[in-house]
Amino acid sequence: MHIELSEHFTYSKLLRFTFPSIIMMVLTSIYGVVDGFFISNFIGAEPFAAVNIVMPFLMIFGAVGFMIGTGGSALVAYTLGVGDKKKANEIFSLLVYLLVGLGLLFTVIGEIFVGPISQFLGADAEMLPYCVTYGRILMLALVPFMLQNVFQSFLVTAERPQLGLVTTLVSGVLNIVLDALFIAVFRWGVAGAASATALSQTIGGIVPLTFFIMSRSSKLRLGKTHMDLRAITKACTNGASEFMTNVSMSIVNMLYNWQLMRMLGTNGVAAYGVIMYVNFIFLSIYIGYSMGSAPIVGYHYGAGNRNELKNLFKKSLRIILVMSIVLTIAAELLARPLSMIFVSYDTELLEMTTYAFAVYSISFLVSGYNIYASSFFTALNDGFTSAMISFGRTLIFEVICVLVLPILFGPYGIWYAVIAAEIFALILSIFFLMRNRKKYGYI
Repeated sequence: MHIELSEHFTYSKLLRFTFPSIIMMVLTSIYGVVDGFFISNFIGAEPFAAVNIVMPFLMIFGAVGFMIGTGGSALVAYTLGVGDKKKANEIFSLLVYLLVGLGLLFTVIGEIFVGPISQFLGADAEMLPYCVTYGRILMLALVPFMLQNVFQSFLVTAERPQLGLVTTLVSGVLNIVLDALFIAVFRWGVAGAASATALSQTIGGIVPLTFFIMSRSSKLRLGKTHMDLRAITKACTNGASEFMTNVSMSIVNMLYNWQLMRMLGTNGVAAYGVIMYVNFIFLSIYIGYSMGSAPIVGYHYGAGNRNELKNLFKKSLRIILVMSIVLTIAAELLARPLSMIFVSYDTELLEMTTYAFAVYSISFLVSGYNIYASSFFTALNDGFTSAMISFGRTLIFEVICVLVLPILFGPYGIWYAVIAAEIFALILSIFFLMRNRKKYGYI
C-alpha cells in the first residue's frame, strides 16, 4: 500500500515506510562485508590492511553525495510541504547537476593523489601498490558512487523507497558475484575486488538516474533548472552534519590505523578493519531508519503540523530504544562468529578481533540516539545543530579518546574509545534536543 508523506504515522505505518531504507542500508553494509571477506580470505591480511588504509580517503569524496542527498532532500521535502512542487524539482535538478560536476573534478584529484595520500596514511612499501591499485580503480566509478549516495535520500522524498531498495539489491548481488568471479576464480587480486565494487556502484548510480530522467509519475524529475546559490548553500548547510559524519569517520579511521599500526602492527589494523566492516551492519539499521523518517519530519515541519512532529519524535525514540537493546545483545553474541568469517586463519588475530568487537559493540546502546538526533535536526533544516552533534560525536570526542585512552590503559584502551565518545555525544544530543524543543514543537 502506497504511503504518502502527508499522512498520520502509526508505529506500523512508520516502520513500513522506513523499512526499505533500513534494508537498503543493511544490504549496502553486507555487500561491504563480502568485499572484506574475499580480500582477507583469498588475497591475504596484508592486502586487507592496505585496503582499509586507503578506504577512508576514498570515502571522503563519497561524503559529498551524502551531504547533498540528506541536506537537499530535507530542503526539497520542506518545499513540497509548503506546496511548491515546481521549485522543489528545480532545486532537486540543480543539486544533481552540481554533484556530477564535483564528482568529475574529484575523480581527477583522486587519481593524482591516491599514492602520496596512502603513504601519508601509513602504507609501507609492501602495502602501497595494493592501495594505489584499489584506489585508482574505484576513483573511476566515483561519479555513480556519489549519485548512488544522493539518490538514496531523494528516492525516499519522491515516495519511491522501494526503487532504492531494488537498486541496492541488484547492485549488491552483482558485487558479490563479481567478487567471487574476479577474486576466487580469476585470481585478479585487489584489482578484481576494486573492479567488482566499481561496476556495482555504477549500476547503483545509473539506474535511479535513469528513473529520474524518464519517469513521468515521480514527485521528483530531472529537468530544467537555474542557478540558485541560496538553495545550494541551504542544502549544504542542512547536510553539513552528514558530511561531517562521513569525513570525521574517515579522519578517525585514519587516526585509528595510525595508532594501531604503531602499537599493534598489521594485526591491529586488520582487526579494526573487520570491526569497521561488521560495525556498519549494525549502525546501518539506525542510519536507515533515520534516513527513511527524515523526509516525513521535513514535510510536516514545512506544513506546520506540530502535532505530527510530536508523534514522529515520540514514536522514533521508542523504536530506537528497542533497536538498541536487540542490536547490542546480538552483537555481543555474534562477536566471535563474525570475526571468524574474516580471520579464522590466524588464531592470534582472531582473539584480538573478537575481544575488540565485543568491547566496541557496547556503543550500540547509545549510538542510535545520536545518529537519529543529528538526522532529526537535518530534517528540520537546522544544519548547524545537526552538524554540532555529528562533529562532536564522530570527530572531537573520538579523536580525544583515541589519543588519550591508550595512554591511560595501554594499547587495548583504544577499543574503548568509541564507547566514551558515544556517551559524550549523547549528553550533547540531549542538550540540543531540550534546548530546541519549544522552537520546533516536537515535545
